[in-house]
Amino acid sequence: MPQTQFDVVIAGGAAVGSAVAYFLTADTGFRGSVAVVEPDPTYQRCATALSAASIRHQFSTEENIRMSRFGTEFLRTFADTLAVDGVRPDPAFHEGGYLFLATPAGLDVLRDNHALQCREGADIALLDAAALRARFPWLRVDDLAAGTLGLSGEGWLDAYGMLQGLRRKAAAQGAAYLPRRVTGIDRAGARVTGVRLDDGRALACGALVNAAGVGAPALARLAGIELPVQARKRSVFYVQCPERLPGCPMVIDPSGAYFRPEGQGFIAGIAPPPDQDPECFDFDVQHALFEDVLWPLLARRVPAFEALRCVRSWAGHYDMNLVDRNVILGPHPDLDNLYFANGFSGHGMQQAPAVGRALAELIAHGGYRTLDLGRLGWRRILEGWPIIEKNVV
Repeated sequence: MPQTQFDVVIAGGAAVGSAVAYFLTADTGFRGSVAVVEPDPTYQRCATALSAASIRHQFSTEENIRMSRFGTEFLRTFADTLAVDGVRPDPAFHEGGYLFLATPAGLDVLRDNHALQCREGADIALLDAAALRARFPWLRVDDLAAGTLGLSGEGWLDAYGMLQGLRRKAAAQGAAYLPRRVTGIDRAGARVTGVRLDDGRALACGALVNAAGVGAPALARLAGIELPVQARKRSVFYVQCPERLPGCPMVIDPSGAYFRPEGQGFIAGIAPPPDQDPECFDFDVQHALFEDVLWPLLARRVPAFEALRCVRSWAGHYDMNLVDRNVILGPHPDLDNLYFANGFSGHGMQQAPAVGRALAELIAHGGYRTLDLGRLGWRRILEGWPIIEKNVV
């Protein structure tokens, strides 16, 4: 007979939800049962699989730098840590670095961010325009003042492989994966007592984790909580160029456009203008954004890209925190056993290991043990003191 009671139910089984499940079931101080409720076990349309699959340390918020630094260390030992029955998963982590570029108008912010990143132990170099020209001769730098380059720890990976590695290990350690959707939340006073699924089943639980990505606001409303998160569509374009760009990192242009190597070509993207970026749940690619906005910016920064060819494209979504672009993490004050991990604003995959560890510590031990992420909780949202992340790509 199917199990109907779990100590912890996790709604959402992509990178964040599976990371929570992994760290909980790996914690020797936690002896409870875990269920992960995921409506799409193929993960074809989850944000993890459709992302640009990159990790960086170049943030403007201390907690984001620390979380991504842990993510890097986790990826470096991923195959050994998450091996199951001798099979070692390979996230194909390539430490190719990030290059943030700045015009004279953005130089002070770049310097401030660089100083913070260095204080936090990130391996980031500050390069002036001449150094950029010497290191990247294919890059147009006439309008640039400087750039910051990640020398180690930053890069890109196989996000789907990372997700599947976490999922398989969590399942091997006892987490039950249920291919269902949460359609109801039962509560008694300040506690969640259980969830209802779309097949009619009811699961009693001691704690509930909202790791539902763009579905998180709807899930929160089932518990009577308004979550200030919206789905924002982001298109990714795979392009090929007849010229090689030796040593190309993930490049972040001052315009917000980005590109990085991928196979024999590059992936690239840019956020739509704010007035053309409504809440959106479809997966239609924004082709006009590429033709009218992105391609001209790419060709301006890299002359060789004037001859690029778009080979394929896809669209995914950010779960955008409308308040400050940082994750909302931990329990809500009205429901002390409903834990949130939402509003990553494009940083979810790279922050999944640190968030998974953090929520596991909160649930198993009642507090953060290795990395204090208390500032990222609900209090700043409810009391109106946002922690603005300046480096949102």
